Amino acid sequence: MNTRAFSTLGCPGATVHEVIRSARAAGVGGVELRCAQGELIAPDSTPADVRALTAALTGAGLRPVCLASYVRLAGDGAQAALLEAVLRRAAWAGAPYVRVFCGGSGPLAAQRERAVRTLAAAVPAAERAGVGILLETHDSFLTGELVASTLEGVSSPAAGAVWDVVNPWRAGEATERTAATLAPWVRHVQLKDVAAPDDLRPVLPGHGVVPLGETLDALERIGYGGALSLEWERAWYPDAAPVDDALAAFVRVLDARLPPAA
Repeated sequence: MNTRAFSTLGCPGATVHEVIRSARAAGVGGVELRCAQGELIAPDSTPADVRALTAALTGAGLRPVCLASYVRLAGDGAQAALLEAVLRRAAWAGAPYVRVFCGGSGPLAAQRERAVRTLAAAVPAAERAGVGILLETHDSFLTGELVASTLEGVSSPAAGAVWDVVNPWRAGEATERTAATLAPWVRHVQLKDVAAPDDLRPVLPGHGVVPLGETLDALERIGYGGALSLEWERAWYPDAAPVDDALAAFVRVLDARLPPAA
């Protein structure tokens, strides 16, 4: 049974109690914690702060399913140290995964080489922490094919993928192809909806053009058992509806295809 979750990207500045209230109202059991300065958890959060946050969440029956970091594997030399810091905080929080981006510039082959090098160097720390590093379909690596080609260069179960369903779709990669390509690596899925491939403003799930039903069917066919997380981008689009409205629509989409589950 897939854990239903939502990202705190949808409620910027929310307190832990507000996050818990939204989760309870929607009947979801997981939270994807945005890991950034000013958020509930940051790359420099202390062990005590992280454990207090985790205690509040788990005490309310809410499980951290992923730390959504802003580490850029193909970025500058500071990214390796930042990734290790985030891995430590994920371990303290009991989160099984850390989300990362490729985040580079220049030719794709050079970005892939830098990303593979950074990821491979971080794998030992990830394995010690018991936390997976998940590369998202994002920025210049929009498709499952590009993400898979990077992960193929790192031989470790600690390296996996986040499937942000909008990005491969808007890049023209068929849903079935994304699912088949990422099947060996996908550990976390972010669901959202938009009005058009060239208009990324958030639309309530089920009210846009992203093939969410087709995606859920494809995930079922590959035996995906991880979290299904609503990524409601209100942090970037403050005029978007409140996260509670998006969560209600998200749950309706899931209920139409999957049996209810926390």
